[in-house]
Amino acid sequence: MFIGSYKAKVDDKGRLILPSAFKCAPDDNVDLRFVVKKSLFSPCLEMYAYAQWEAESQEIRKKLNFFNKEHAQFWREYMRDTAVVQPDGKLGRLTIPKELMAQAGIGKEVIFAGNNHIIEVWSKDIYESSRLSSENFVALAEKILG
Repeated sequence: MFIGSYKAKVDDKGRLILPSAFKCAPDDNVDLRFVVKKSLFSPCLEMYAYAQWEAESQEIRKKLNFFNKEHAQFWREYMRDTAVVQPDGKLGRLTIPKELMAQAGIGKEVIFAGNNHIIEVWSKDIYESSRLSSENFVALAEKILG
């Protein structure tokens, strides 16, 4: 589970340092890869632990018939603009493809936001401007939760 938000800077080579709170303990048996994808609902990127992505994708694939044109089209769009990234061994630097960073409007400053099973990667400016007021958050909570 990923919790909290952390500021980071994009270096001159386009790399980000994964916040230490989101790193696993170094262990040969731990898969440190992430799947990065443009969010469907927010102007940010979403990072999934690779093993979790694989399990969720497998569940979706079980429901698909790849000889059905609509199913194949759905899967193509689901996989579009997706990359696998892995922090380097030294500092935990990630290299996210520039095209994905551009789609999310990410420049030099980012926010890594833990969102339960997803890490969202936001442009700092977009993240800060998307904050709901307390009143709007309470209204939304009442609408959704009753």
